Amino acid sequence: MATRSLLAKDWVLEVDTRASGATAPQWTRVNGMTSFTETTDDNTEDDAAFEDDGWGSSTITQRTWSIEAEGRRKRTDAQVFTPDPGQEAIRKAGRLVGFAANIRVRWYRRDGAPDAYEGTANVSGLTKGGSTTDLEPFNFTLNGQSIPIEITNPANATVSAQTTETGA
Repeated sequence: MATRSLLAKDWVLEVDTRASGATAPQWTRVNGMTSFTETTDDNTEDDAAFEDDGWGSSTITQRTWSIEAEGRRKRTDAQVFTPDPGQEAIRKAGRLVGFAANIRVRWYRRDGAPDAYEGTANVSGLTKGGSTTDLEPFNFTLNGQSIPIEITNPANATVSAQTTETGA
């Protein structure tokens, strides 16, 4: 059987926009993304010893994660300006500092791959603006706070629920 490459466009980023005092998350998609990159940065320490016969050894002592996203700022077609709710949550968090700047996010592949995570992050490097002929960019970095938790892919749960409803 031939193998096929995964498409980068299948990543989804959602932010928890639950109302103050609500206990259940309200996942809101961040629309308008044209680039999505999740990375980790590892701190390693030399773990070599005399008995290793001159061969080195390294141990990872800490990891951090981040997500860099690029896109175009979006709004509805309504006459009154109504921003994309996911982008607006990111924009607002990008103006806060300290614990108030932390937001819950989840990211997953909508093609059914098992890659799906949830975590707390803060927003940095929010970029807006541009020249007179540009579409306004919406670029940001999410800096992870602690370990991202692997979750069941929400796209698979949606497909499963639709299959159950239609009996297919």
